[in-house]
Amino acid sequence: MTTKAQTAPLIPRSALFGNPTRAAGQISPDGKWLSWLAPRDGVLNIWIAPADNPDDARAMTAATDRPIRQYFWSPDARAVMYIQDKGGDENYLLYRVDLASGEETTVTPFENTRVELVGASRTIRDKLLLGINNRDPQWHDVYLLDLATGDLTLVLENNAYAGFLADDNLTVRMAMSQNEAGGTDYFRVENDTVEAEPFETTAMEDSLTTAPAGYTTDGKTLYWIDSRGRNTAALFAQDTATGDKRLIAEDDKADIGSTMRDPLTGEVEAYAVDYLTTEWHAIDPDIAASLEWLGERLEGDFGVNSRTDDDTVWIVWNDPLVKPVATYIYDRKAGTLTPFYVSRPELEGMPLQPMHPREIASRDGLTLPSYLTLPPGSDADGDGVPNAPVPMVLLVHGGPWARDGYGFNSIHQMLANRGYGVLSVNFRGSTGFGKDFINAGNKQWGLKMHDDLIDAVNWAVDQGIAAADKVAIMGGSYGGYATLAGLTFTPETFACGVDIVGPSNLETLLSTIPPYWAPMVKIFHERMGDPGTAEGLATLRAASPLYKADRIEKPLLIAQGANDPRVKQAESDQIVGAMKSAGIPVTYVLYPDEGHGFARPENNIAFFAIAENFLAECIGGRAEPLGDALKPSSAEIVEGASHVKGLDAALAS
Repeated sequence: MTTKAQTAPLIPRSALFGNPTRAAGQISPDGKWLSWLAPRDGVLNIWIAPADNPDDARAMTAATDRPIRQYFWSPDARAVMYIQDKGGDENYLLYRVDLASGEETTVTPFENTRVELVGASRTIRDKLLLGINNRDPQWHDVYLLDLATGDLTLVLENNAYAGFLADDNLTVRMAMSQNEAGGTDYFRVENDTVEAEPFETTAMEDSLTTAPAGYTTDGKTLYWIDSRGRNTAALFAQDTATGDKRLIAEDDKADIGSTMRDPLTGEVEAYAVDYLTTEWHAIDPDIAASLEWLGERLEGDFGVNSRTDDDTVWIVWNDPLVKPVATYIYDRKAGTLTPFYVSRPELEGMPLQPMHPREIASRDGLTLPSYLTLPPGSDADGDGVPNAPVPMVLLVHGGPWARDGYGFNSIHQMLANRGYGVLSVNFRGSTGFGKDFINAGNKQWGLKMHDDLIDAVNWAVDQGIAAADKVAIMGGSYGGYATLAGLTFTPETFACGVDIVGPSNLETLLSTIPPYWAPMVKIFHERMGDPGTAEGLATLRAASPLYKADRIEKPLLIAQGANDPRVKQAESDQIVGAMKSAGIPVTYVLYPDEGHGFARPENNIAFFAIAENFLAECIGGRAEPLGDALKPSSAEIVEGASHVKGLDAALAS
């Protein structure tokens, strides 16, 4: 019998994973210019237009290889600036494009260097503070950048600290360093000299849930997101003169997340709590009125991308969930909401599916905030349970110290459109739900963290959501590790797996971290296992899928970026080699021009073309034929082309 899911229009891969029509809309600080990312000759570049004439657009950059994905306005509104790496190596350099002349300059013309923004000012608009690790890759020295001349002046040579915080005068006020316990020590900085003793410190248990959140413009208040002495991280304001702290906001279920700050004073005006969905709470009455006004006019979720210095104009994104994301220009003074763009207009009218937030109980009593998307037509009454069990993909997030959230998700939509239920689970160790939830994952890679995923699969089967013999596991980074763990530790649970840049050997993973992560390595040892101790090394090896590769009995697809600085190519090479030695088939796709994930749309489209045809053979969904999807990409099929329907033919054409 043909189901509605099988007759729903097939959403083209290019509509989900190709270039957006526009993205990342902003308004210049002075309100005179609109900016966004859009394709130029097929590659995402920065475009601008006068705010009073949005149709008079021009491209400001001319990237021809990798898309520009992060940019910002200089504080003086005289330039747009962006960071870019080479081939996914994550050595980000800073570039500046002058508005008047169109001239582009490389602000940090160094090799093997990663630039960080240390500070920007609301009052000193022609300068920035940068962290640059060109002297020693482990340590970022602090430099003052003169935006007008491009001159870099050394402010502080760094040989001990993981990061710095500055105030609005571009004065370095704080240095951070990991302590022996795996927590963080915070040191005052006076006259560019770091004090000997910390004025604040955290234990390891608070290391991922406590951090300073910046100074007000006058420097009198320092904000903290802080979990010390509590479970969920609350928002505090600290008097910098007396050290006294005042509680601003807290929530029992989730950490305080994003804040809205006054563009000129830096004072917190609103904050967000993100448990199953995001809820904004305004402190300032005018901000409360604006958020309420927007909420009455926008369907689904929304947020503020960018604000003018006088706060009269906002760039607002809107995610209706079952329609493509749209962006608007909100004139607060005039009370108008003007369409700016729809990021992916080709998705309009497509059968996009709602996402259902769910709470799933783990076997030992934790609550796992999760998200479920179902195939079109499979859930007649819209209650989040299909009329009959469906094939399912367990989509596992990376990190693992990150989280899944509510909102439009291209992978969820593609997989649901192909006939699968899609379940994303915030397993223990995920962030955002309090420190107890994070710390429950300490040294639990492949153990209780993996149990949570199995519990979620069992829940989906018990609820009549998933067909027990047609569950795949898929994910990137830690999600790739979870895929390998699923097929080695619990080979009976999953019908197949898709591993994207996942580590297979935790010992070699920790021995090859990027040099600029070295100041924070203690946190990995405390939360994963210390390879310098016999006990820690045994923990890491026991949790490494590489040593159990001979247990794999279900189809496996592996994708890897050759330039990945976090999860080296050797992580995929090792397990592919072990599987070949054991005579176990595997399909291995390598991208020579990518790193930790795939930035180029051509490579993303090629990967999902392979992945959806792989899944269709394993668990019976439908797939858009491979066609010519591989031709524009750099994909190299290292092993196992014959295991994916149509892949041999696509390579031969």
